[in-house]
Amino acid sequence: MPAIEVIGLQKIYRRAFGRRGQEALRGVDLTVPEGCAFGLIGPNGAGKTTFIKSILGIVQPTAGTVRVLGGSPEDPRIRARIGYLPERLHLPGAWTALAFLRTVAQLKGLPPDPAQNKRLLERVGLAEAEGRRIGGYSKGMRQRLGLAAALLGAPSLLVLDEPTDGIDPLGRVEVRGILQEEVRRGTTLFLNSHLLAETERVCARVAILAQGRVLREGRLEELTRHRPQWIARFSPGHDEAALEAAGFRRGGTAGLYHLEAEDPAVLNAALDKARGAGALLVELKRDGQDLESVLASTLGEAA
Repeated sequence: MPAIEVIGLQKIYRRAFGRRGQEALRGVDLTVPEGCAFGLIGPNGAGKTTFIKSILGIVQPTAGTVRVLGGSPEDPRIRARIGYLPERLHLPGAWTALAFLRTVAQLKGLPPDPAQNKRLLERVGLAEAEGRRIGGYSKGMRQRLGLAAALLGAPSLLVLDEPTDGIDPLGRVEVRGILQEEVRRGTTLFLNSHLLAETERVCARVAILAQGRVLREGRLEELTRHRPQWIARFSPGHDEAALEAAGFRRGGTAGLYHLEAEDPAVLNAALDKARGAGALLVELKRDGQDLESVLASTLGEAA
């Protein structure tokens, strides 16, 4: 059973007097497998937040069908199994973190469990601030508290909209570890983030949304598939003619060369020739795309 299944999803925000307004989603089809870490990426105004609000039942689609965890997102039993962290998180400044978690647990229909709430705060790095008023929290601390609230009740689906916004680099590592733990537990993770490096580290599948349409979707390694090309760097003083004779092509930087070699035997034969001519290899890596390059090229092709 897919955790999220969307077919022909369309959303038009109508203007006053019934005039046709902005078409935020234009017939989106998307399936998120259960237990998967899934990333949604795209430029500003692509429709990502509208998509998230649609799968949560916050926004009513103009057309199409949405099924979440095998049911309707408007079903209270389904909503109770979802943990959600919105992009713009508004918290009651006069409350403490424990009071906030206690209230969220009540809204979810969970039994009171002060010990679990304390463990959650410790897990997200807020143990020392549990008794302080939320109004004195930094943006990063508020994001951590929002994540703790999303984790209440061990949800089957986590929907996180920019979860590391305002969190420092070391804190991002901690949050990433928590998300990976949840996925190993069997939780489905649906992540929307402008931090593509974070998406790459966490997600196994990615969809690119632009102008209300899904342009590409698939496993991360398929989208960032490496070409049969290598980048090699040699120390100064090498014989350029010998390297070119071995199959290496000069790059734009001194000492940098490219080699086309899909077969490992071809790669090693070229390296043996280079070393036999006295060249000293200092770096070797595949010439592949990162997620940022994939996004840029996909948007360029669409344009």
